[in-house]
Amino acid sequence: MDWYYYIALAAIISQLLFLFQTFNNYRYAVKKYRKERSWYRPRTVLIVPCKGLDSAFHKNVTSFFGQDYENYLLWFVVGEESDPAYNELCRLKDKLAQSSKARDVQIFVAGRGQTCSQKIHNLLYCYQKVDDDIDVLTFADSDICVQSNWLSHLVYPLRKAKNGAASGYRWFVPKQHNPASLALSAMNAKVAQLLGNTRFNQAWGGSMAIRVDVFRRLGLDKTWPKTLSDDLSLSMAVKKAGMIVAFVPACLVASHEVTTWRQLFEFARRQFIITRVSAPKTWLFGLFSGLYSVMGIWVAAGLAIYAGAAGHKDLPLFAAVPVVFLTSQLIRAMLRQRMAGKLLSHERQAMKVACAADILGFWLWSLLMLVLIISSAFGSTICWRGIRYRLLGPTEIIVEGPRA
Repeated sequence: MDWYYYIALAAIISQLLFLFQTFNNYRYAVKKYRKERSWYRPRTVLIVPCKGLDSAFHKNVTSFFGQDYENYLLWFVVGEESDPAYNELCRLKDKLAQSSKARDVQIFVAGRGQTCSQKIHNLLYCYQKVDDDIDVLTFADSDICVQSNWLSHLVYPLRKAKNGAASGYRWFVPKQHNPASLALSAMNAKVAQLLGNTRFNQAWGGSMAIRVDVFRRLGLDKTWPKTLSDDLSLSMAVKKAGMIVAFVPACLVASHEVTTWRQLFEFARRQFIITRVSAPKTWLFGLFSGLYSVMGIWVAAGLAIYAGAAGHKDLPLFAAVPVVFLTSQLIRAMLRQRMAGKLLSHERQAMKVACAADILGFWLWSLLMLVLIISSAFGSTICWRGIRYRLLGPTEIIVEGPRA
């Protein structure tokens, strides 16, 4: 089994390199998140698409009114007036608009989308109303709660021409400590940890900004009407143009959720199917990474047991592989939870149980994520916010209508 000698060395070295990159991402996040971003104030419109009443909807929407940012526009948009969010948004506008620094607050009704996702249809409806004096488009989901300096941090990287877009990310904070909610938090944390000072960043539509001129130059106003995913299509266009998606650590935002196993499976499978169709290389990277992490522990451990039983002379090398994989993944779990504790210090108490679950069960979440990725290899129909879509390609979808 001389061949295993070289495979084992390559596996150990790759894990150490991955751990080094993870530490760099951690160091980048904790270094950047506290810096003041007060001098760069481009004219900005913040667009928040809404459908239904998310958990903590009132608190989340209120946080958008409370941005410490002069001269921004705050636009909410729903698909239909019958949406429960519409009346609640009108009530909150009447209550909060006068005290907000937003110089214009609007609630739009976009109608139903026909060729793209309802979310993108809503965003494009607002985009068509943007005047020439607006420099930056910012987007947020209604299921996040942001700090008062969130908008300042989000637009700040756009002062540099190399940054085609800027993005934060979500951190799921379980409202209940049931196993499914803890699993959702842990798996999402594994993805958040991949973001840093790197060209491999992906934008996240729940907290995302792009300059208007870049948006138009990349042709996103032409691409979006035929796509399902706003953030994946934007990320691909930015990278294709040779620019960077800048990750903004201070825009890591808390999303308070509770889920069941059925909801978790539906959510994760939907996200991975969208990724497989819209960004197949990203999906393949996720699949390979998942297989590599799981096999590095369990297959390598099995081979080490076999080598021990056979009295193999290279038993220490056989044993080193699963030990290195286990140790590396444990350290990465500790680093990501330490990062979240710093960036979301106001949520630290609420995250204690999820933090422990991630660190103690890191090996289990890797297995679960791999199962979910593999499950997304089949099928092309998803349900998103009560609407069924059939995905035929990155820029070809069929809107099948409301969920039966």
